Formats: sequence, structure tokens, C-alpha cells
Amino acid sequence: MTELTRISRQDLAARIAADIREGSFVNLGIGAPTLVANYLPADEEIILHTENGLLGMGPKPEEGRIDPDLINAGKQPVTALDGAAYFHHADSFGMMRGGHLDVCVLGAFQVAQNGDLANWSTGAPGAIPAVGGAMDLAIGAKDVYVMTDLLTKQGESKLVAACSYPLTGVGCVTRVYTDHAVFDVTADGFRVRETFGDNTAAQLEELTGLTLQGE
Repeated sequence: MTELTRISRQDLAARIAADIREGSFVNLGIGAPTLVANYLPADEEIILHTENGLLGMGPKPEEGRIDPDLINAGKQPVTALDGAAYFHHADSFGMMRGGHLDVCVLGAFQVAQNGDLANWSTGAPGAIPAVGGAMDLAIGAKDVYVMTDLLTKQGESKLVAACSYPLTGVGCVTRVYTDHAVFDVTADGFRVRETFGDNTAAQLEELTGLTLQGE
């Protein structure tokens, strides 16, 4: 099969940022999703929430301007925008569980075609679980966007008919952004929303082993 186009994580982060509506309250999960903060439009009000107690998080700080006391949930240095608020960890989780977030962006090990999400453990013996606030975000946010590579390092699809790893949330994923294409989760399975480069739905079906709805 012809090698497919893959975009970088930075380009993918920018693509996700373009889909976040002005006025949204957004949580960016640990890892690659944090890159989205660097591409949000400066002229729009999009309010970033961190589960460790900050509302109004800004982009990554410039070199030499890092505040060691100002970090996100992944312990990465961040900035705070004018008007930012700090609060207790429990209050932060209350916001997540109470349905007050419009969007969260999470990584994934697997996403099933019915929207099930597995992103906290592979279930392998000795695997270190990393659930954090993912379960609360997955069931609490109005829209759950997943940012991930389409394939594992072993070449297996992360889009699956049914998750084989322990679930984070059931039927919770709205859209999946991958390095090959963007997919919506529908009642009929994954729908190809957008492909990158010359990638085709037929090629993506071959990679995933799934029947995909067309663009």
C-alpha cells in the first residue's frame, strides 16, 4: 500500500484548536493534548481549565519566564491569563463532574466505533495505571475530543470495533483527531470527517480494518 500522509503533532494540535468554539471552557489532557493551548486564537476567549485548580490557563511560557509554582496537571510550566482563578483540587473535579466543561481533549490507547474510550491502562501485567482525572473528564465534558496517532508503534489501529483495554468511559467520544485523518463517532460507527494529504477512506479502512462512513 502507498505510504499515507501523516501530519505532525504540532499541526494536529493546531487543527484541533481550530475546532474549539469561542467562549468554550476546555480541559487539555496530559501529554500531546497540552500542545493545543499554543494554537488557540489570541483574539478569541477560550478558557482553559486544569484539574489541579486553575481556570484561565495560557500557553507555554517563554524561556526564562517560567514560574515553578505555576504548572498544569502534567507538571508542565504554564502561564495564567488576566483574570485567571485558582481553586481547590476538589472544586476543580466538581467542575469536571458537574458538566461545566464544553470540551476536553484526551489521548487514547483505543477508541471503539461506538465511542468507548480506553486511555488509562493497557491491562498488561506490571503496567502502571494512569487514570488521573480522565474518567471524570470523559463522562463530564459535553464534547470529548481524542488526539492520538492512528496506529501504535506495532502498527495496530487505535480505532477498533470494541476496546480490549480497560475502559475509561462508555460511549463518550465525540471526535478523534489522528495523524492521518479526523473521524466523527456516529451511531453507524466512525465517519471520516477530513483526510490529510491524498489519504483516502479506502486506505484508512485498510489500516483500521473497519468499515468507515465516507466524508
